[in-house]
Amino acid sequence: MQSRSESRAKKKKRLRWWHWVLYSVLGVAVIALCFTAWYVYSGFQQLDDMSKPSDESRFSQFTEDPEVAPPEWTGTERVNILLMGGDDRGLKEGEVARSDSMMVASFDPVTKDAHLFSVLRDTYAPIPGHGSSRINAAITMGGPELAMKTIGNMTGLDIQYYVYVDFQGFIKLVDAIGGVDFYVEKDMNYSSKADKNQYDIHLEKGQQHLDGEKALMYVRFRHDAMSDFTRTERQRAFLKAVADKLQSGWNIVRLPDILSKVTPYIETNLQPNDMLKLASLGFKSHQAGSAQLPPMNLLKDMKVGGDSVLGITNEEKLKDYVQEVLGKDETETPSSSASASPSAADSE
Repeated sequence: MQSRSESRAKKKKRLRWWHWVLYSVLGVAVIALCFTAWYVYSGFQQLDDMSKPSDESRFSQFTEDPEVAPPEWTGTERVNILLMGGDDRGLKEGEVARSDSMMVASFDPVTKDAHLFSVLRDTYAPIPGHGSSRINAAITMGGPELAMKTIGNMTGLDIQYYVYVDFQGFIKLVDAIGGVDFYVEKDMNYSSKADKNQYDIHLEKGQQHLDGEKALMYVRFRHDAMSDFTRTERQRAFLKAVADKLQSGWNIVRLPDILSKVTPYIETNLQPNDMLKLASLGFKSHQAGSAQLPPMNLLKDMKVGGDSVLGITNEEKLKDYVQEVLGKDETETPSSSASASPSAADSE
């Protein structure tokens, strides 16, 4: 039979064991809470750093113009973001490069549909306050807000935000997510002594792992029969692959680290709260379609001042085309879309 002292000793031992378990659980909880707080804070800080103050912005020479100021997004209506890529090499202080690539990402918060439009950079269009010119020149005349207004007028869309990234930022982003497995549809080769062969392109046809340098080669290549037309198709396809990779579990965890690598090369008018709302919307959305703007049937070859440009044959039809694309979901199968819509007999 146990003595009273032995019984008390066992109770104290069990009590000490439960204390150890409780303190361990609390310790893990505190560590997890601290990590979560650090994760959110780090991500928030990186997002905040993307919105550059005027003395750090590459667009500091442009003054705000109320006539081209972007509309406010309340979070309930469609939101459109102009994505621009530029080559900042060799620029003098105060100079801004023409946007080498332009895309509009459009999200519907109700249907959770996302659409991606690529804009042909040689499109000849009216630029508010500056007559007409190639659409990629708008950013050099009035900064990103004028580029947003110009493309918004052409497409009939309210463009609330822009994101600008240079070549190095693109390379850093792809490397930060561990590269992308992608199928290169043909051999791609191009050399240029003008930039000391720094951005030569050499890719072989086939499935391969593209790091940042090779990914830039892929999205820049346009030395084939269809030139910029096929290049914009490649850019849309590759951007979708990047988005899919960013949504993978590990990259979500690594988001603050990824953002820290690309932040120095990105500028945007998005504020951190807007970014968080858009990120939430983006993860809930699926890419319902993509298209080139203007489409081939609304283009015509033109000569302006001896230069070849792409003219728009009918501006209203272009806006109608944009709405037509936004109203479709390319991921729906014919059977599912047919069952979702009433038949002719049902409508009688």
